[in-house]
This record gives sequence, structure tokens and C-alpha cells, in this order.
Amino acid sequence: MRYMMVVLLEFYPSWLALPREERREHAASLQEIISRYTKHVQVRFFDAEALPGKEYTDFVVCETEDLRQYHYMWEEIRDSEPYTRGYMKIKDVLMGMENAFKSYESDVLKMDDKGAGN
Repeated sequence: MRYMMVVLLEFYPSWLALPREERREHAASLQEIISRYTKHVQVRFFDAEALPGKEYTDFVVCETEDLRQYHYMWEEIRDSEPYTRGYMKIKDVLMGMENAFKSYESDVLKMDDKGAGN
């Protein structure tokens, strides 16, 4: 089953107070963590601060079929300097399963997929 998470992040003014070069170094270290999981987790970053976001400045869209690898990736991110120094925080996570009703119908109700729609 394919899972999608939208992770709402808030980067604090302390992050913006850092020189851009230092922010780039921290961002590269986060990308390094994420790159270790690309076989299992697809990640896309979005900046939302200039748009009508409430209580978040950025969000990350993650897709995976392996929740364990997704969790391990975020554990590493939470151990990273940008997180532990208080430059950012996970504000909320929205999660869904792609076409989960089809799995329910197939696995539990033993229905075939003829005529299956949304």
C-alpha cells in the first residue's frame, strides 16, 4: 500500500538569522540524510511562508510503501543540527493511504475489482 504524508514545518527566526551560507550547509546535511532513504521514500520540499499558510512556513510531501523507512528518515532528521538547535519544528503531519478502500474491499470483503471506482 502506498502512503503519502504532508509534513508541516516551521522554521524559526533563528534560522533566518543565520548567514545564508550556513543555512545552505544545514540544508545540505538534511539532503544527505534524505538521500539515504530515496530507495524507499520520495521527498519533495515546498516553501509556503509567502503564501497563506497558518502556523507553518514550509511543507514536505513524502511518499512511501515502507513506513518504517519513512520513520527512520525523520528520526535522523530530528537528531540533526537544524532540529536539535531549535531552528525548525514539525508542526503537524497529514497522512493518507492511496486507494485504501480498494484494499479493504479486496482483503476483507473479498470483492473483485470489477467496477471499482473512487
